[in-house]
Amino acid sequence: MRPPKHTLPIIVFAQFCCTSLWFASNAVLTDLIDVFQLPSESLGYLTSAVQFGFILGTLAFGAFTIVDRFSPSKVFFICAILGSIFNLGIVLNGNTLFSLIALRFLTGFFLAGIYPVGMKIAADYYEKGLGKSLSYLVGALVLGTAFPHLLNVFGSQIPWKGIVMATSILAITGGLSLYLLVPNGPFRRKNTQLQLTAFLEIFRNTNFRKAAFGYFGHMWELYAFWAFVPVLLGTYNALHPETAFNVPLWSFLIVAIGSIGCVIGGYFSSRIGTSRIAFYALLASCLCCLASPLFFTASHFIFISFLLFWGFMVIADSPLFSTMVAHSATPTLKGTALTITNCIGFAITIISIQLLSYTIDTFSSTNAYMLLAIGPIFGLLALLKGKMPLK
Repeated sequence: MRPPKHTLPIIVFAQFCCTSLWFASNAVLTDLIDVFQLPSESLGYLTSAVQFGFILGTLAFGAFTIVDRFSPSKVFFICAILGSIFNLGIVLNGNTLFSLIALRFLTGFFLAGIYPVGMKIAADYYEKGLGKSLSYLVGALVLGTAFPHLLNVFGSQIPWKGIVMATSILAITGGLSLYLLVPNGPFRRKNTQLQLTAFLEIFRNTNFRKAAFGYFGHMWELYAFWAFVPVLLGTYNALHPETAFNVPLWSFLIVAIGSIGCVIGGYFSSRIGTSRIAFYALLASCLCCLASPLFFTASHFIFISFLLFWGFMVIADSPLFSTMVAHSATPTLKGTALTITNCIGFAITIISIQLLSYTIDTFSSTNAYMLLAIGPIFGLLALLKGKMPLK
C-alpha cells in the first residue's frame, strides 16, 4: 500500500517550517547584542540553550515514550505552537541574556516534539525506501536551519523582529498543515504502556549501538560547524580585508547546500548501501575538519568552495544514520529510539560548541576547527568496530 502522494511533501514542508525556529536567534544575533546589550560570547550561550532544551525535551519525550503512545501528528502540532510562542518571546522589550537563554531553552524543548517526531511520522509511512524519505526530511531541517540567515540577508529591509516573527508564523503553518493533512501512518505500532526502561532495552541491540555511535560522532561536528559558519566567514574577512564576504548570504548557502547533500546521499544509499554512504560522508567531513586551517590562507574562491563542500558533506550522513537507527529498533519503540538517539546526539553538540567557542576566544587560532574531527573519528571507528559490513 502506497501512501498518498501528498504525504512526504507535507511532512517535508512542515519540517522545514518548524525547524526554522532552531537558529532564529543566531540570524539576528548582532541586533540582539545591540538592543539588549549582550556580551560578545552570547552566540555560544544562545545556541547551547536551544541544544540543552532539545536534550531535556527528547529525554522527557523518550522516557515517557510520548511519540509511541500518542498520535505523532498531534504531538508535532502542539509542539510547533508552543515552540513558536517561546520563539516570539525574543521580540519582547526588556529581555536580558538570562531571559533570552530561557526562551531559547524552551524553544529547544519543544523542538524535541518536531524533528524526531517528523522522522517517526515518515517511518510510519515509508517502511521501504526510508533512507530516501528521511533524506528529504533532513534536507528540510537543513533549509529550515539556514532560512533565518536568508531573511537576515535582507536585514535592512526587514527589521530583526520581523525575522523572528516570520519564523514563528512559519512554524505554526507547518504544524497545522501536518496535523490536518497527515494522519497516523499505516506502519505505526502503538505502544500502550509506559516503559521507563525503554532506554536500556534499546541499547541492548548491537546494531542499534553501532548506528547510534556513528550518529553521535557526526553530531559532535554538525551543529558546531553550523553555529560557527558566520564566524568562519568573519575570520576570513578579517584576515583578507579585500574580500568582504556577505556573511548572511554565504552562511545561508553553506548551510542550505547540505539539503542537496542529504538528497543525493539518500539517492545513492538505495543503490550502494546506507551504512556505506554514511561512512564515506562522515570520512569526507572528518577530512574537512582536519584540513580547515589550510584554507584560511587560500584565495577567496578556494575558501568558499571548501566551505560549500564541507556544508554539503557535514549533513549528508545524518538521514542515513537515522535510517539505520529506525531499522534496528523494536517497532513499538521506533519513535523512542529516534528520540533518545537525538537526545544524546544533541547533548554532545553542547560540549563541542562550548569547547570550540572557548578555544577560539582563548587562542584566536584557525587551528581550533580541527577539534571538530574528534567526533567523526569516533563515529568511523564505531562503524568499523566488529567488522561491521558497510552495506
